[in-house]
Amino acid sequence: MITLNNGMEIPQIGVGTWTLRDDVAVNNVKLALQAGFRLIDTAQMYENEAEVGQGIFASGVPRNEIFLTTKVSTTTMRESADFIRQSIEQSLKKLQTEYLDLLLIHWPVKDCVKKTWQVMEEFVCSGKVRSIGVSNFNRHHLEELLSYAEIRPVINQIEVHPFMTQEENIAFNRQLGIQVQAWGPFGQGDIDIVGHPLLQSLAQKYQKTASQIVLRWIVQRGLITIPRAKPNHFAENLGV
Repeated sequence: MITLNNGMEIPQIGVGTWTLRDDVAVNNVKLALQAGFRLIDTAQMYENEAEVGQGIFASGVPRNEIFLTTKVSTTTMRESADFIRQSIEQSLKKLQTEYLDLLLIHWPVKDCVKKTWQVMEEFVCSGKVRSIGVSNFNRHHLEELLSYAEIRPVINQIEVHPFMTQEENIAFNRQLGIQVQAWGPFGQGDIDIVGHPLLQSLAQKYQKTASQIVLRWIVQRGLITIPRAKPNHFAENLGV
């Protein structure tokens, strides 16, 4: 577990739900929780909050044992403050929950961050959101946010993997007391991280898979990570 700057604890390894749809999303979330994961990450932009909510319900795991994250979409951020409020309420309904453990700004949309953050702060004050943070923010985005924020972000979710180590960005977040959550730990698109010869040789040396070497590297750096929810990799991802 990692302790956030508001005293809450978050599991270091969870599961992401990007690209998961329909029954696959429901089943994968259910199986992830039954396998022992307790951190579930979704987003308005993923268009699967309802399915994630169904998976949580179907798992039989008590809600208070789960750390649930969703994110405000870029489209939502460009609308009015009232629209943003309504979208968060909709997320709560879709996820079948009375509260969110973490609500993030998905991307730093120009001229929309302040309005969105202030609405998110309202939800913290009302008790419907327990902590708030950001995603894909660089140094200048954080500096601007902190110039007016009444509640400091607990997390910055950024792309981190062996080909994008993010040392400088991670160090700056830590100076601010903000934890870093790594998305895309195995890379995106055509990047073949786990097939890299060095990772393959390390996997052979330690009798682990290349994916486990990557996750162990992230965990040993003190980061949080959310590899996508794939049932055939659950035991592997937990065994690092």
